[in-house]
Amino acid sequence: MTQTIERESMEFDVVIVGGGPAGLAAACRLMQLDAGLSVVVVEKGSEVGAHILSGNVFEPTALNELFPDWREKDAPVHTAVKRDLVHYLTSESKSIRVPALFLPRPMHNKGNFIISLGRLCQWLAEQAEAMGVNVFPGFAASEILYDGRGRVTGVATSDQGISKGGERKPGYQAGYELLGKYTIFAEGCHGSLGQQLMDRFDLRAGADPQHYGIGLKEIWEIDPDKHDAGLVVHTLGWPLDQHTEGGGFLYHASGTQVFLGVILALNYRNPHLSPFEEFQRWKQHPKIRSYLEGGKRIAYGARAVNKGGLQSLPKLSFPGGMLVGCDAGFLNGAKIKGAHTAIKTGMLAAESIHEALTAGDEGYGELASYERAVKSSWVHEELHRARNFGPGLKKFGTFWGAAFTFIDQNVFFGKLPFTWRNREPDHESLDDASDAAIVDYPKPDGVISFDLMSSVFLSSTNHEEDQPSHLKLKDESLPIAFNLPKYDEPAQRYCPAGVFEIVEEGDLKRFQINAQNCVHCKTCDIKDPRQNIVWTVPEGGGGPNYSGM
Repeated sequence: MTQTIERESMEFDVVIVGGGPAGLAAACRLMQLDAGLSVVVVEKGSEVGAHILSGNVFEPTALNELFPDWREKDAPVHTAVKRDLVHYLTSESKSIRVPALFLPRPMHNKGNFIISLGRLCQWLAEQAEAMGVNVFPGFAASEILYDGRGRVTGVATSDQGISKGGERKPGYQAGYELLGKYTIFAEGCHGSLGQQLMDRFDLRAGADPQHYGIGLKEIWEIDPDKHDAGLVVHTLGWPLDQHTEGGGFLYHASGTQVFLGVILALNYRNPHLSPFEEFQRWKQHPKIRSYLEGGKRIAYGARAVNKGGLQSLPKLSFPGGMLVGCDAGFLNGAKIKGAHTAIKTGMLAAESIHEALTAGDEGYGELASYERAVKSSWVHEELHRARNFGPGLKKFGTFWGAAFTFIDQNVFFGKLPFTWRNREPDHESLDDASDAAIVDYPKPDGVISFDLMSSVFLSSTNHEEDQPSHLKLKDESLPIAFNLPKYDEPAQRYCPAGVFEIVEEGDLKRFQINAQNCVHCKTCDIKDPRQNIVWTVPEGGGGPNYSGM
């Protein structure tokens, strides 16, 4: 029986969806421009930073513009990069160090910092709240609100206290309508509402498909004698083959911590590949293992990252709102950085809104000025220089693609007179399972490499179990009828949290979704070969609770 939902509504000048670097920068910039504005930031994590995961070597360009006095304000940006090392791993035990002379310019990190992006977001939230911004963590924006003319008027947050069967439990609480003259969508990579907006307003017309990687990360406390604060290590090559894009990173952060992980492009072809197992295998290479021996793993997480670059950017504005940061896809793949472009695009959106409101616009128009501002900014210039990085790797493979990047960036400074495109969506890349090599992954040793479930435990992931699954199947028959015989159901392996399983019950096989394990990485929504899995937001506050990631 359908029950009418009565929601309370709150009105603001600006509604911001997402408490990451882009959304919080937009909030701060709005208040800098006009302290009298009413601004709300709604964040689905239990607290700001709970769902933030990034490498992170941080370029402070945009932070310098937003808060020139960030050092005096004690921003958590302390560990300056002092040295870059890049190793080409030629086998499971051998490697070649790439001389600094041959590193592409974007790989040089002088002037950057090793940080926890989650902690930087917490600091940005403190600045925003001190200026009068309403920051609402634990509330998931689940629905876009429109007026009769189709203009975006805000968002509604998810209802709390709905059972798996769809009934209202004793603690039921209806969601809230957050209404604004403008709404900024800053959900991060592959935001669920952002995807809806792109479809509704045809924002991707003329753009390449967005391309993605999955980033898996751990934090370790290591032997102080092996720690070298400010050292940045990158790898390419093993355990990935020449046609599988990806690489590893190991950053020596403050104290005795190192941040390490693997980013693997989601256009990989072998359906038997497991990104999680490739990460665990990568840690066993002597160049990585030597740092970790005698240390202790203290955190794990995973998140999709967008890597399409300039050619994959959608139209950025629509009636009543705009897309910023990774919700639009502003990550610079050549630099492996997106926090600085997220902060800057959030600021540009705020400036465009302020200009419109000052001129008396009550939010009825579309702010094309935001897109113009982006195109005239250093963000666009930077992405234009890096525009051939991703297509180059696709075209030439890892080794020769890296060689092309060196020529493109160090010889021609990103100004070659052509722009390559990559029109194949990542979900269309898989070979048939019968034509692909089965990967024999070693068992974890419990010292350097670990099993999946003990890793998910370290992400502190938690969902209220008696709620509708936030992972929806458009066709419940497809996993067994199509994906299993053709691709050996790759969801069993591409998910970094053990959400999807094939369960055998006698002669029958069943596709099981363990939604409570989900770390909100969005990989399933991206990589499923028939685009059959739809990721939606669970109850607010659910998901991982990352600390310092």
